[in-house]
Amino acid sequence: MKTSRVSFAAALAAGTVLVLSGTAFAHVSVQPGDAVKGGYATINFKVPNERDNASTTQLEVNFPVDQPLTSVMPQDIPGWTVTIEKSKLDKPLTVHGKQVNEAVTKVTWSGGKIEPGKFQQFPVSVGKLPDNADQMVFKAIQTYDNNEVVRWIEETKAGAAEPQNPAPVLKLTAAKAGADDHHDDDKSAAAAKDEKGHDEAAESTSDTTARALGVAGIVIGLGGVAFGVASRRRAS
Repeated sequence: MKTSRVSFAAALAAGTVLVLSGTAFAHVSVQPGDAVKGGYATINFKVPNERDNASTTQLEVNFPVDQPLTSVMPQDIPGWTVTIEKSKLDKPLTVHGKQVNEAVTKVTWSGGKIEPGKFQQFPVSVGKLPDNADQMVFKAIQTYDNNEVVRWIEETKAGAAEPQNPAPVLKLTAAKAGADDHHDDDKSAAAAKDEKGHDEAAESTSDTTARALGVAGIVIGLGGVAFGVASRRRAS
């Protein structure tokens, strides 16, 4: 009896841990979770279905208005319709020498279905990312086909526990020192030169080997002829 009770308690505790951990991690998130400041990146909004009796049919992602992105391009997803909303900027931005007066503030995917026990990723190419911030918060709204709406809009505060419905967060990191286009071009040129040198060396080695084998073949052939002649003379 005691053993059975202990086993039941352990199983119950394990099940509780699994349920709680599933609830904590099964939320809308950004993948990958970080990108380089001031650059462009392709991010995915990962949406798991948390319900076992309903399917997700819509995702709405709100972009931070205080960190406007002038380039937001969603990737087509079969079965889903995407809608992009833009708003005028209070202060125009200059991008690549051109003045930009509006930016994307909301992207909505609808018409598709994420069934129970599955997830869907919604890829978006974004830029130019802020160079004066450490993160971007995207507030998301997930809608199910039973009219249930889950708002992933709570911001996680430093030093505090993660809220029940945390908003997706993209961490912004500084670019690595020396990681510029010219440096990459120099590395590519050096690699090409090195590869060419290896190819030439390999070609030279192969040519030398072929010549040596050719000479060896001739020598062996002459030896065979001489042996044949000698055998005939003996036989005579």
